[in-house]
Amino acid sequence: MDICGIRRYVDCVPDDPGGTRPPYDSIEDLDTLRRLLEASLLLESNLDLNALLSHIVEEALSLANARYGALGILDDTGQEVTEFVVSGLYPDEEAALLRGPLPTGKGVFSVLMDDPRPTRIKVIGDHPASVGFPPGHPPMTSFLGAPIRIRGTIYGNIYLTDKIGADEFTEDDQSVIEALSLAAGIAVENARLHQQAGAVAVYEERDRMARDLHDGVIQRLFAIGLSLQGLIAAQAGRAVAGSISAVVEDIDETIRQVRATIFELGSAGRGQGIRASVLALVDEMQPVLGFEVPVEFGGPVDSAVTDEVAEQLLATLREGLSNVARHAGATRASVSLSLVGRECRVEVRDNGRGFVDRPASGGGLGLGNMRSRAESLDGTFEILQAPSGGTVLVWQVPAFNGIVPVGQ
Repeated sequence: MDICGIRRYVDCVPDDPGGTRPPYDSIEDLDTLRRLLEASLLLESNLDLNALLSHIVEEALSLANARYGALGILDDTGQEVTEFVVSGLYPDEEAALLRGPLPTGKGVFSVLMDDPRPTRIKVIGDHPASVGFPPGHPPMTSFLGAPIRIRGTIYGNIYLTDKIGADEFTEDDQSVIEALSLAAGIAVENARLHQQAGAVAVYEERDRMARDLHDGVIQRLFAIGLSLQGLIAAQAGRAVAGSISAVVEDIDETIRQVRATIFELGSAGRGQGIRASVLALVDEMQPVLGFEVPVEFGGPVDSAVTDEVAEQLLATLREGLSNVARHAGATRASVSLSLVGRECRVEVRDNGRGFVDRPASGGGLGLGNMRSRAESLDGTFEILQAPSGGTVLVWQVPAFNGIVPVGQ
């Protein structure tokens, strides 16, 4: 993209009610134009959406010489921030911020939602819309914000605070950030299209694997099971027949698990969030458990849990519910999936016999698998005794990288 190309894009954007000039027309400094052009080219070259969002904030900080920056991604209504990408905070400041309620688009942030045009404020606390800062939030004074549009729809807003070396942001800062936001909209759309194209290729490969799995593995398992059932009738020894029956049951269980894997391969990623996937899995396990399992969700899990975490989470949940069905002797169980700071936490509770005769750190292959899945994602897995009896399985891993989900 060259300067003329960006100007052509600007010319396609309808004039705003205030009748302001296109942003590039008011930038006279050649060095600023060069830096802006370089930033725009770098944005367009980044096809990873999460990395791109962080890059947008960092470039905005650099171009406007701001101390703090953020990008708030809006929901479909355009009136609520669903994700928050931050930059400029020290680690202890970011940790303190995450302990309190995160911004959701109220206060000064709501100014851009009500009137999506670039906005400059000299002192945030003096603005009529100001409602103060949440606990742990660093103090901030000057403010500059600009919307990011994708095909005329507001995708999110760039927020910058505390102009370095001055009391407030300038008109030139506003023009530069407005121009950057236009380039950012193009880059985000490009990254999303690339992501969708890549997803289609992945889903096609998953479908091929599912077909191969069904045509090869399952048919062979059925054949082995039928052969073993035939041997039962031919064997006179009751002990031998019992052993073969146990093998047949193991094969049946294997077939059920493979079918479940095929279902996950075929359905994963087709517009289905982690909430829907968890509910579908729990419904699938109900006949095995013999009772309904209530599920509770906490926080915006659909937007925060990555595909990598979701894959391991669903496998862990299936293992946990299978353990309840096979070993716990329970009559009740529950599942909760929630966000705890930057962590995704899954709990499976039951009222069964618990791990009376086995140490919490031990367990069979299923428990080892759950622990391995957590550790592979730098997470933890615990087996706790419920105070009222039964067991609580706690699986907790980092949910995301770079994007802070906003609390409800």
